[in-house]
Amino acid sequence: MSMAPVPVIQLIRLNTPRASLNTLANRLRRTFALGNQSPTSSPLHIRSLTTAAGIHTIKVQAASAGKRCYSNAKEPPTGAATEAASPLLSKLFPQTSPDVDSTAEQERKKREEDEAKENERAWKRMKLGFAIFGGGGIATILWGVYKFGQPEVDSEGQIIEDEFIDKPLVQQYLQRMWKSLHYYQKMIQEPSRAKLLPDPLKHPYVQPRYTLVLEMKDVLVHPDWTYKTGWRFKKRPGVDSFLQECAKDFEIVVFTAEQGMTVFPILDALDPNGYIMYRLVRDATHFIDGHHVKNLDNLNRDLKRVIVVDWDRNATQMHPDNTFGIARWHGNDDDSQLFDLIAFLKTIAQNEVDDVREVLHYYRQFADPISQFRENQRKLAEQLQEAERIEQAKTKPIVKQWSRSILGR
Repeated sequence: MSMAPVPVIQLIRLNTPRASLNTLANRLRRTFALGNQSPTSSPLHIRSLTTAAGIHTIKVQAASAGKRCYSNAKEPPTGAATEAASPLLSKLFPQTSPDVDSTAEQERKKREEDEAKENERAWKRMKLGFAIFGGGGIATILWGVYKFGQPEVDSEGQIIEDEFIDKPLVQQYLQRMWKSLHYYQKMIQEPSRAKLLPDPLKHPYVQPRYTLVLEMKDVLVHPDWTYKTGWRFKKRPGVDSFLQECAKDFEIVVFTAEQGMTVFPILDALDPNGYIMYRLVRDATHFIDGHHVKNLDNLNRDLKRVIVVDWDRNATQMHPDNTFGIARWHGNDDDSQLFDLIAFLKTIAQNEVDDVREVLHYYRQFADPISQFRENQRKLAEQLQEAERIEQAKTKPIVKQWSRSILGR
């Protein structure tokens, strides 16, 4: 007597791992449709669920060995069977539960409603910000027209008539405002006065022959900042000797683009002996293409005898032939360029050069004028030694040379 084989039903076999869970659930419901049989008459037991390489297989074994416990999958499932299979599927695949779907749908709708409300509130805030910004801008413009366009008054409060007094009121205010703005623009871009220095000294006072214009920052001093000390200004090696020697032959002027509140205390500490005769700061410069330019035409001095020492070519772009370029000092202690600069300036003063622009134009072609000056001095010293040797040879007596050749000395 042979035992009846245990019927094993292979319910589902999916060849694609991308099948949706809803499709899987629907096919499970069709497979689990047990005809008109009550779910209580044929209890089912899940034996195993195997998932491997995209193949999902469910094996179902009937409780009694001799009975058929499944129906043709092509037959339409009944409502009772579908209802009976739904709790089982919901346990196996919670994502496919109708309750879960309805809850997710409600949550999605709620999120969309919240996002729509938040977008509406953001748009209202944006419109309010635009309105406030626009209103503030209009109010500022109106205040500027009134402030800069109103006519000037004297000490008694009477209106001072100008060239706009006969024009319509609105036109008066607009043209006065434009004139005021142009005045402030000119004040920023141009020097505060036409003559930056007073007239040269007359006899019996001594006016130096040459004028030496120096940049302060990174020529005489270097700014240095640390957490411990804050801002400090370090003196360049040899700056004291440089000012002392140059004051003998030059009218020293410090001309810098720094603010006066920074420059004056530094120069007071740097030059206690008063070698620096004049101090020019930012308000004496031209503002051109983002650079503070030193216009020597306003210096009130003969440009044939003006020498500018600076490391920034943009600062002297209006008068390059009056500029002697020097390397920017970064605070190193082994710097010696000021000592070489003393020798260069003294050479000009001692030779009484009539137009310094010719000399400065020659040195402007070199990347390092100081090094070239040292090389020229070395060559000049060799030439002088050679000329002196030749001159000494010419001035020796002939008798001594003859006797020396005879005696072999």
